[in-house]
Amino acid sequence: MNKIAIVTDSTAYLPKTFIESHNIRVVPLKLHWDGITLVDGVDITPVQFYERLEKSSTIPTTSQPSAGDFLQVFKKLANIYDGIVAPLISSGISGTVDSAQAAVSMFSEIPVEIIDTHSTSGGLGLVVTAVAQAVSDGKSLKEIKQLAEDIVKRLNLFFVVDTLKYLHKGGRIGGASRYFGTVLSIKPILYLNEEGKIDALEKVRTKRKAIERLIQLAVEKADGKPVNVGVMHANALEEVKDLRDQLLKQLDCLPIEIYAISPTIGTHVGPGSIGLAIYTLKGK
Repeated sequence: MNKIAIVTDSTAYLPKTFIESHNIRVVPLKLHWDGITLVDGVDITPVQFYERLEKSSTIPTTSQPSAGDFLQVFKKLANIYDGIVAPLISSGISGTVDSAQAAVSMFSEIPVEIIDTHSTSGGLGLVVTAVAQAVSDGKSLKEIKQLAEDIVKRLNLFFVVDTLKYLHKGGRIGGASRYFGTVLSIKPILYLNEEGKIDALEKVRTKRKAIERLIQLAVEKADGKPVNVGVMHANALEEVKDLRDQLLKQLDCLPIEIYAISPTIGTHVGPGSIGLAIYTLKGK
């Protein structure tokens, strides 16, 4: 049986126990803040990040891992594994996939499959979780790649931000720019489109109504079918717990994992953001 390694990036922000139990290698993104470079999830946790952001007069910038970062990981894995699968943050909002593909072009020891998930955070987490199960089930690298790509086609990610200023400042605002400058009480419902870029769906008047709309969207996407769901939050744990509980009542789904939004993603969406990722289970 082939031994397949899993590589992902730090924006998935998977539970440490899950990463360890599946031997997942995480290649981190970086934050640059007041002249200091911080490694996402290593030098700074979400809790530390949002506490600092609240008090800071500056907003950090972020950067993708280098091709060398990926190449170093691939070479270490080549001594142990027969193949590598790497589900990564959307190429529509990060150059991480480009870096990984550049590393693959310099690496020939074992085959590597890069999966552009067109998602991040909880959406990326769901793909990595499915890939980890497929690896545990002894699937081949080709089968795992196909499974991941099939999920990506069915995957939707919706989120709401408290303010668009972070997306605007970080240059990731995309289609949501049409709502920039609207009154503070307006809460935009955003999503990642087919290209994995941030786009605007609609706007509602309060955070409570935004959460209700997220639930409606999940129910619509499920369309009565069994689904896998992940919810995510940027320093808004109680709100996202409520979202999870409501989804569990209205959907036919497995237990819903809560994902903390990593510092590099939090830089762009800002504190108070919450969201959900969902895909229907194939053949059910």
